[in-house]
Amino acid sequence: MEQKRSYRTYPKEFKEEAVSLINNQGYSVPEAAKSLGIRTNLLYRWKQQIEGQQQGKSLAEDEREELKRLRKENKLLRMEKDILKKASAFFAKEMK
Repeated sequence: MEQKRSYRTYPKEFKEEAVSLINNQGYSVPEAAKSLGIRTNLLYRWKQQIEGQQQGKSLAEDEREELKRLRKENKLLRMEKDILKKASAFFAKEMK
């Protein structure tokens, strides 16, 4: 049977420190990745995400969580509205 591949997760602070090695201390991405023991493409992705957040192009983690919560709530409210609309149409028909 196949085992699911488990991916290592890194804390936000670690990612920020890794990117600061590149931006503030003059390391190249391959050098920083090698010294931290991570893959180069992973560090490039972190750099792109952090720079996008700083420029306002991408969402921060807490904003992403809030967006998910609001979308879920919006879906529930739409369903409730549709149910009430159908119920009111049903009772309007019954009263005639």
